[in-house]
Amino acid sequence: MTPLDSSAALWNPREHNRNNCEWKLTVMATSAVARETVFALRRQIAKIEGTLPERLEAPAGAAPVDAPRNPTADVTLQNPTADIPPQDLTIVRRGLAVAPPDAFLRTGAEGLDTALSGGLPKAALSEIHGAATRDAGAVAGFALSLVSLILKQGPRLPVLWIGTAEIFREAGFPYARGLHALFGIEPEQLLFSEAPRLLDALWTAEEAARMTALAAVILEIRGSPQRLDLTATRRLHARAQNAGRPVFLLRQAGEPEPTAAPVRLVLSAAPSAPRETIAGPLAGSIGRPAFTVSIGKSRTALPGQFTLEWNPDERSFEERRTGEERAANPVPVVSASRRGKDPAAASGAVLAFPAVGSPAPGDQPSPGERAAHRRPRRAG
Repeated sequence: MTPLDSSAALWNPREHNRNNCEWKLTVMATSAVARETVFALRRQIAKIEGTLPERLEAPAGAAPVDAPRNPTADVTLQNPTADIPPQDLTIVRRGLAVAPPDAFLRTGAEGLDTALSGGLPKAALSEIHGAATRDAGAVAGFALSLVSLILKQGPRLPVLWIGTAEIFREAGFPYARGLHALFGIEPEQLLFSEAPRLLDALWTAEEAARMTALAAVILEIRGSPQRLDLTATRRLHARAQNAGRPVFLLRQAGEPEPTAAPVRLVLSAAPSAPRETIAGPLAGSIGRPAFTVSIGKSRTALPGQFTLEWNPDERSFEERRTGEERAANPVPVVSASRRGKDPAAASGAVLAFPAVGSPAPGDQPSPGERAAHRRPRRAG
């Protein structure tokens, strides 16, 4: 037997296949464990940030979202929602609570409300984020629009706007006449609290969030301060849940960091569409205020982007329609009369005074006035 035959005799194909399979199973088991570990870590991070895209079923015996809870515990303390049909319940957070439809603030834009599973939560902390300083006006206008929706549904209680001196110095205060004209908010209903430091602003917001005498609390923060962390936002969210009032966290020129807010909306100004007339869009005109709204974070919705227009007459948002949608559903206007006379021809140039060199026949100056008129003016 040659050496090659000897080695072939010592080599067992079955033993080799078994060892190879065991090695592959070991590698697959190790990769599967690593994969499960990575998935578990990703899921835990998504749970902390509230970015789970899945829709969860309502657990048996869950309590409503506005039931009194212990803010330090993740269990509800009230009786189950026996009088609410299961199809009308939406899970907000695993093991925490389920919410009836009236627990959400509907904006009026069907696309955004559907994406948010009914709208913004009323008794919660909601983050409205502006990526740059130039978006501060859009963020403030959107927050005032939400306040207008709240005041339209419930008692007209005052609203407290909290910020540091840097915030109001950089972005200014809302215009009083614009509050009433665009949002139906009386100037005396909007209260301002200017804090010297961010720590004082956070303390004021926590104390105001527990008050039921306010319709809403607005906290405006600039940049990405270290004190605005998960602990601080959890406290604000817990106070808002216990009081049943919304707290809006406005962020100016800050990075999107993890917060306890169930929803984060990224705001920027959108170009206003021209006004609609009988003859079509009026060129060069400025229509309703428009916003570009992106869902940056939501516990029940996937990311999405919408262009909303604020209707100051109806006090609600409307999703901007495309040109084909406008043609299919035109703006209802009164048609022109067909029995009237033909319109007059366009007039020529209208001047406040006659053109130079061609005075009117009755406006000829006298010879003395003409000489005085042509006399040069003396200096001094």
